[in-house]
Amino acid sequence: MVHAHGTITVHDDESFVRRIVARLTRRHEAAEPVPWKMGDSAPEFIDGMLRNIVGIEIAVTSLTGKAKLSQNKDARDRLGAAATLDSRGHHELAASMRRAG
Repeated sequence: MVHAHGTITVHDDESFVRRIVARLTRRHEAAEPVPWKMGDSAPEFIDGMLRNIVGIEIAVTSLTGKAKLSQNKDARDRLGAAATLDSRGHHELAASMRRAG
């Protein structure tokens, strides 16, 4: 778990939102056999969608993290989860769960 603290800036201007959505689209469509692009849709559709998106930017000033390894669970449950993680190849995480008790 991580708590991020910082200053938030709201961006509702069309150019900011369009840039971010285009960047996200390129990133998440890259692995597709035929990646979708914003230009594949009617401009009126994209413009309408962008008017309903508000961009949020956070200038992070601090991060606070805590490992949640089921330490609040019964040993049986925690060890069972660790065994499952081990069987899936997550050996270091499984070992950490075993030590968390």
